[in-house]
Amino acid sequence: MHEGSTPPIYRRSSRERREEVLDAAVMEFSEKGLHGASTEAIAERAGISQPYVFKLFGTKKDLFLAAVERVCDRIVEAWEDSVVGDPADPLRAMGEAFVGLTFHREELLLVLQACAASKDPDVLALMRTRMERMYDYVGHVTGEPDERVQAFFAKGMLLTVGAGLALPEMAQESDWARRFLGLDKGWYTKNPAHGQPD
Repeated sequence: MHEGSTPPIYRRSSRERREEVLDAAVMEFSEKGLHGASTEAIAERAGISQPYVFKLFGTKKDLFLAAVERVCDRIVEAWEDSVVGDPADPLRAMGEAFVGLTFHREELLLVLQACAASKDPDVLALMRTRMERMYDYVGHVTGEPDERVQAFFAKGMLLTVGAGLALPEMAQESDWARRFLGLDKGWYTKNPAHGQPD
């Protein structure tokens, strides 16, 4: 580059913009739900124009569905990574990974928002499909019977509700929060440096 010349302007690709919009959508929808959130607020969070949001995703509901898909993908990715790290006890590994997910409160809040919005047939269809896939994944990877897989998902929903109530942040100082979440009974190990699951 010649002295005094202007450095080239980096322009984000549509894929990068899409990821930024999804990040913003997860935050906005987790706070206000499908019907309460606005694409204008999402565009503002993402630093782009509202028309560009529609160009990338079509409708607000399409964006909501894409944000829910992303969160479900991240949950499964966390499970997959945990199983690689502890193949000898995959159910425990995935349980500990789920505890780690509770520190991403906005993502689990979005799962709750999707359940609350499931009177919409498209949201209902998506949530049923994703829950079926996740249930089958856990059963397949662990080889556990339905009773154990059901217990895993029951604990996962309890943790999801706990995340919605910000109980993981309370658990350091609240005996009730620890007991509600079951953190004193295993499923995780705590890193004393920061109090979050390893």
